[in-house]
Amino acid sequence: MKLRPLHDRVIVKRTDSETKTASGIVIPDAAAEKPDQGEILAVGPGKKNDKGDLSPMGVKVGDRVLFGKYSGQTVKVDGEELLVMKEEDLFAVVESK
Repeated sequence: MKLRPLHDRVIVKRTDSETKTASGIVIPDAAAEKPDQGEILAVGPGKKNDKGDLSPMGVKVGDRVLFGKYSGQTVKVDGEELLVMKEEDLFAVVESK
């Protein structure tokens, strides 16, 4: 990874979406919606509060997260489409059972 996010930003890679519905209908790539979850690849150092102290990030590399459909800025790195977004744009961390 050649990106190092600044402040309270994270780099997220979207996870692959299902290409089949529950009833078995195959969804073509052109009609498939972009998923709203992904894996965190890099995390910035955190945001400074009013006193100048660094507030730690609530997520870490490898976390699976949920975010809004239009959240973040899309960038291409080494032919791979990634998202750069602020930590506050994340909705939740998906916990494994």
